[in-house]
Amino acid sequence: MTSKKLLFAAALVIGGTLGQIAMPAAAGPCTKMIVQFERTARQSADIPGGGPTAAQSIGAQLGHQPTPSSVERANMKAQRRFDAALTRAKILDAKGKRGCAPALAEAEELFNP
Repeated sequence: MTSKKLLFAAALVIGGTLGQIAMPAAAGPCTKMIVQFERTARQSADIPGGGPTAAQSIGAQLGHQPTPSSVERANMKAQRRFDAALTRAKILDAKGKRGCAPALAEAEELFNP
C-alpha cells in the first residue's frame, strides 16, 4: 500500500471514530450526506489515483517532472486540507448548523474517486 493510501485509510478510520464520538443521537442537517460521502471514499480507496487531490502546480504546468519528495509533500498537503474540510463538516453537522454543507462540498471537491 502506498503512503498516500495509508494516510487516507488512517484519516478515514480516525475521522469515522471521531465522527461517532462527536455525533449526537439526533442526526444533523448533513449527517446522511457525510455518511454517504465517507462510504464512497472508502470504496474508492483502492482505485489508483483515488483519494485527496490538489490542483496541478505551476511547475507541472511548465513540464517540470516532480521529485518523489515533492509528490509526497503534495499528497500530505492534500490529505490535510481534505481532513480539515471533512472534520469541519462533521463539527458543524454535530452542532446542527447548515454550514456543514459548504464544508462537505469542499471535502468532496478535494477528493478524487
